[in-house]
Amino acid sequence: MSRTVFVNGSYLPEEAATVSIFDRGFLMADGVYEVTSVLGAKLIDWPGHCARLARSLKELDMAAPCSDEDLLAIHRELIVANGLTEGMVYLQVTRGNPGDRDFAFPDPSVTKSTLVMFTMVKTLESGNAAARKGHRVISIPDIRWGRRDIKTVQLLYPSMGKMMAKKAGVDDAWLTEDGFVTEGTSNNTWIVKGNRIVTRQLGTDILHGITRAAVLRCAADLQLEIEERPFTIEEAQAADEAFYTSASAFVMPVIEVDGAAIGKGVPGPIAARLREIYLDEMRKTAV
Repeated sequence: MSRTVFVNGSYLPEEAATVSIFDRGFLMADGVYEVTSVLGAKLIDWPGHCARLARSLKELDMAAPCSDEDLLAIHRELIVANGLTEGMVYLQVTRGNPGDRDFAFPDPSVTKSTLVMFTMVKTLESGNAAARKGHRVISIPDIRWGRRDIKTVQLLYPSMGKMMAKKAGVDDAWLTEDGFVTEGTSNNTWIVKGNRIVTRQLGTDILHGITRAAVLRCAADLQLEIEERPFTIEEAQAADEAFYTSASAFVMPVIEVDGAAIGKGVPGPIAARLREIYLDEMRKTAV
């Protein structure tokens, strides 16, 4: 059965959805995106995703395609139209179609932003099964541009990182710069030592993860000691536990880095508890 998707004001069957070849998202990767998870047919952590989208648009001097209220209404309409109970809604905004290719930004009063949205099915149980097993990762150099805090559609190197991990027979890659872990290919990274959790501080070198912020609140509720600072691969390998957070994976235990088992080589209790608390809180506040 065909999905219903949204393109510039219209709800369409996915096979009928098109965007111009002159759209700057296609030609220049001139766009931003958000992915909001759905549990129980409701959006989780919506205010955070909405605020981050606004920040990304502002940082790139890109016009918002519509109001926050309209965005929420479109999300809800797509969830209903596609009968989505568990999964994600993908949203992408580009600088639009100026009618030709040019490095200079088009006038936003003349060229309107392009907005596309669609749903994806992903069951919670599939994620829970992966979390019970834990993920293995490798480290790779971080050679991305300097504004990783902006959630742009420039995802070629993260995609290459995913493929490097796949070729190595593991689940993902953690990126390193100047001897320290920045983040995963599509997630924020964490280690646990005793009652202390460590994750890199916010800056322009990592994405300001919405799930990251929520998990920090959960960690405070558990009275865990929190350190926001860089850590090395060697620290991760010597940690009691490790995990990563993202809007699609929630809290995912990491049991191996570069072939070295972390802790006992199985998912640890703190990551499991944080995942449980996070999901409980998200269900309560879903919209």
